[in-house]
Amino acid sequence: MNMTPTPIASVVVPAYNCEATIAETLRSILNQTFSDLELIVVDDGSTDATTEIVNGFTDERIRLISQKNRGLAGAHNTGIYHARGRYIGFCDADDLWLPEKLELHVAHLETNPDVGISFSASAMIDQHGRRLGISQKPKLRGITAADVFKRNPIGNGSTPVMRRAALDAIAFRPAGEEERDWWFDENFRQSDDIEGWLRFILSSDWLIEGIPGDLTLYRIHTGALSANVEAQYDTWCRMKDKIAAISPMLVRRHGAAATAYQLRYLARRAVSSRDGKRAARFMRRSIWASRRPLREEPIKTMVTWSAAELLSLFGRGIYNRVEARLLSSKAG
Repeated sequence: MNMTPTPIASVVVPAYNCEATIAETLRSILNQTFSDLELIVVDDGSTDATTEIVNGFTDERIRLISQKNRGLAGAHNTGIYHARGRYIGFCDADDLWLPEKLELHVAHLETNPDVGISFSASAMIDQHGRRLGISQKPKLRGITAADVFKRNPIGNGSTPVMRRAALDAIAFRPAGEEERDWWFDENFRQSDDIEGWLRFILSSDWLIEGIPGDLTLYRIHTGALSANVEAQYDTWCRMKDKIAAISPMLVRRHGAAATAYQLRYLARRAVSSRDGKRAARFMRRSIWASRRPLREEPIKTMVTWSAAELLSLFGRGIYNRVEARLLSSKAG
């Protein structure tokens, strides 16, 4: 494979047992209007046909790197290590990029030299790639460490495009690691992205800034197993403890509110998985942790609380009918 010239951008796709969606994801990146890119697929120990599907593509911009399973942070770190572009983007193997996404982020970074991470909002799609009529509406400018801690405006792992020089500001080599640096902490199997963004904004002078538009399509897996949300919360609490050692004032001022927002997020995850009892428990714990989400985002908080309680009381059958009717009326 011809490895020259050096591409301007690298797009890293962490891949683990994603045979159902990986081809669509790769096509969405290869079809970018900004074509001076390499596409690095990091196979993180897949046991299905993921690698065979990737190898079926003939585009020379694709590079497949296989490793034993190291988790999402480990796949991201391997991709960054091998990336040659001065801009690096991430896209999960079940999400999609709109054709103009990379072009807009590269333009944003080139015209704003103080911005280290550029991101955009996301529109939600279902398992079949159909839009759900729901979009994230994150804060785009003036982003602080408190914003990242409480609400993570970057949103998900398929939205950011980063300046390589800025990303290297958070690189470190843990004891015992012989292969490469870490940018994201591989001790966290969840919340590794928020931990990385918080270290980024707390320890460097680079800005995090968003651009308008739903440029990422984020796939919601309705009905997926939600049992791991308990582990997610435990991991998030460990992440919070790590950040407290870096910035104790941030955690003292915003720890309770950040906890409430995280519990609300996990309640929404449980609703998506149709686990009403767990959703209601998380939402009640959110309210007890802090009332700030009620004050700062009353509509979203009340919608989540209502959905959790409705699902808990009446079960998924009635809930699915109510949700379908609401989505239908919104689309109309």
